[in-house]
Amino acid sequence: MQRRQSSKTPKQPLQVHHKNQTDLSAWRKGGRIDLENSVQNDQSPNDQKNDSKQDSLEQALSYFEKVQDRVSLKKNDVLQKHLNTVESIALQRGLPPEGFDVLLNVALSGKLADTVNTRLLKSLVPASVIPENSVISSVSWLCVSKCSSNIQLLFLRWLITVFDFIDHKEQLHALYGFFFSFLQDEKMCPYVCHLLYLLTRKESVKPFRIRRLLDLQAKMGMQSHLQALLSLYKLFCPELVTITLPGKMKTYFKNSEGPWKAAINTVRRRNQENSPVSRLLFLGTAQPQSRKRKWNTQLIIPASSTNQNNLEEDREKNHVDLYSMNESFPVEQLQTFSQLLQNIHHLEFPSQMGSVLTNPLLLHYMNCIKDESIYLRLYYWMGQTLQEECTWCVADSQYEEEFKDFLETVYKTECFLQEGFSSCEEFLYRSLPLWDGFCCRSQILRLVSWIPLSSFSEMKSHLYDPLAQLFFTSSLYFKCSVLESLKELLQNWLNWHVIHLDSESDSQVYSSNTTLSGLVNVVAELIHFVGWISTAALRLENNPTFLLYFILDFYETVCDMYLRYNLPLLIMPPAGVFYPALLSMDSVSLNQLCYIMYRYRTNLVAAKQNELSKKKILQFKFSSQTYQEYNQYIIAMVGCLWTSSAFQKDIHPQGLRMDDELLKKTTVQEFKTSFNIVYHPAMMGYAVLFLQQAWPDDTTFNFSLIKGKKWNWYLEYLYAQGLKGLKVFIESSINRVSQASHSKAGNVQV
Repeated sequence: MQRRQSSKTPKQPLQVHHKNQTDLSAWRKGGRIDLENSVQNDQSPNDQKNDSKQDSLEQALSYFEKVQDRVSLKKNDVLQKHLNTVESIALQRGLPPEGFDVLLNVALSGKLADTVNTRLLKSLVPASVIPENSVISSVSWLCVSKCSSNIQLLFLRWLITVFDFIDHKEQLHALYGFFFSFLQDEKMCPYVCHLLYLLTRKESVKPFRIRRLLDLQAKMGMQSHLQALLSLYKLFCPELVTITLPGKMKTYFKNSEGPWKAAINTVRRRNQENSPVSRLLFLGTAQPQSRKRKWNTQLIIPASSTNQNNLEEDREKNHVDLYSMNESFPVEQLQTFSQLLQNIHHLEFPSQMGSVLTNPLLLHYMNCIKDESIYLRLYYWMGQTLQEECTWCVADSQYEEEFKDFLETVYKTECFLQEGFSSCEEFLYRSLPLWDGFCCRSQILRLVSWIPLSSFSEMKSHLYDPLAQLFFTSSLYFKCSVLESLKELLQNWLNWHVIHLDSESDSQVYSSNTTLSGLVNVVAELIHFVGWISTAALRLENNPTFLLYFILDFYETVCDMYLRYNLPLLIMPPAGVFYPALLSMDSVSLNQLCYIMYRYRTNLVAAKQNELSKKKILQFKFSSQTYQEYNQYIIAMVGCLWTSSAFQKDIHPQGLRMDDELLKKTTVQEFKTSFNIVYHPAMMGYAVLFLQQAWPDDTTFNFSLIKGKKWNWYLEYLYAQGLKGLKVFIESSINRVSQASHSKAGNVQV
């Protein structure tokens, strides 16, 4: 429905000479060459230690590459030594690309016991990228059934976890049918569905595959992983998938990340903090990339190849054909807006959907092309990430700053798209009851402002109730932040309404849950909620000007909804907000209130004129109670600021009306004029300055001198001080009886 790049500037990548990385020795040598260009040549003990580890890894890989017969782990010191070496180096700094071919082949070939194979697979933590050829070679071992079903399952889980680290995926896409055949294994089915979900393109959707999924669903029941794949198929080919699927987002797949996710995160952090060599080995490509499967602070699209030089050469050679080809256009080659326009109909999004968040070209594509499959994949990825990484929901989460950066990125994406994500809404509804109001405060409240339209009953229990508990028990600053967020939420809803208002029919504009009447009801409930918490907050905090400013700022949007946003709804502020503003000791608040009442009058007069002239057929009529409440407020304001009769004429049930006898007991002299524009506590400073300019020799500060022509001069003086709200209120709501005397006035009721 609604709306806003990463807050951190991506770090410049270290250049890697991939042409030297043909084997492990070259990988080691390449690291040393770059180190010599960036740091001093003298070797430290740490350098010598790293060299020793590299030598050990080479020996270990050489050993596993030459293993021929089935070897037992027990009483085999050599195997234990090399296995420990691989595990320790993998967990400390990750494995180089050249190591995966050897370790995958030996783990899936069945030469070693399952205990060893399991440990090897759990050690496959990438330092940079994973060559696609290594993955294809390892998949081929599944065809000959050399490894056990447990090892096959562990391999699939690993493949899902490191999917975004694979440098190419074309050959992997070609194996779609092979992976699909594993759906018949009930134990492997959830993970196969997950992998197929990542691999699925439109051309992957075939009638026989849909029939197979439906048969499995009939056999196994409504399994979430089957629903996920069918939902994706239906988005690509709705004419082939005719069954009704649940529309609500949910957690589709089992957690497949096992031991690798934490290890990848640890390796990434350690390598970023270590020497240039370690950092170089970790990055491994010429682009800063995501080394965490789900997300990181950069969220950059993975390079399509480990050899960036070859990629650049291919671009130069195929520059002309690049725009005319009919095949899918890889986003890794998308560099300019003109490329986007020329390839917009055969653009292939990356499997790592998180990379879309910081790519303006892909976000432009999402704005222009309503491809539901992209939104489905993005929502799934984002929902999984938010659920698994939430700092206050995950007990062992240590990465608050990264989570904060991720939320900031999501928020900026929503602003760019002018649309709130349903996965963010679900995350907020689920996590707000557990939130302390402090962790990631700014980011959470910003995400609140982009919650899509939904029913009030859902918002009350999931948003308003937990937010109110935090609101009443938190600081003044937090209260102001919540009010600012809710104001932006209201504006986003109203903007969405205006944007979609010109559509051909109501059925096209609104979904079943957001009809115009539904929108009016949801907006009205939000306004009533803000009015309630504002009234309570002013009492709790003793009417501070800072809080009152944010409350009145919210009502500046509310008072203009009819004319500015064409929404047939106007709700007056509660008396608990109106009177503290009217009697405020700050001129900014009083001026703000005057402007708000002026806009209320303008909107109500326009609504009544439209209703009387019948120029526009209104679906809704404003309640007479709204007009009545406005007139009660306007009488109170005019009585205070102009006619000095508020205590006698204020007719609001919670107003200022008091008997003269009670007022006399206060021993306040001239109590009737206590709140006019001369004596009002918020205006008295201006009155003093005016007296100093009009009667510079008079030091008595006789406010009674401001009358007649001086009263008129005083008004002009106030207008010149920037009190535009007061000016438009007086000019619109007060009838100036004569030019000679301005002491009598009446209000124009609507």
